[in-house]
Amino acid sequence: MSSQSRRLSLSLPGSSGSDNEGILAMVSNTISQSSIVHQGMSFTTDMAFAAKKLLWSTGKAAWIAGTTFLVLVVPLIIEMDREQQMNDLEMQLASLLGTPTISPSK
Repeated sequence: MSSQSRRLSLSLPGSSGSDNEGILAMVSNTISQSSIVHQGMSFTTDMAFAAKKLLWSTGKAAWIAGTTFLVLVVPLIIEMDREQQMNDLEMQLASLLGTPTISPSK
């Protein structure tokens, strides 16, 4: 009995058959094969490729800028801070010892 019910459920009308294609399936196939859909898909693929390439290039540029900043600019900032601390210390010692302070000329 179960084999008969399987046969009946498989052979119901509206099932996917090569000769018995519905109007909705025909319209869907026609639309999916149209040149406008093909051009839209091609445009979308090209835009995705361009966006991926742009993000990759931006990431590489950010990496180069970040490492350059760490290698060149951070040590410069540290050295300038040390020199400022030394100048402040010299000014403090000069005021404690009572020597005249030399003001920087503008």
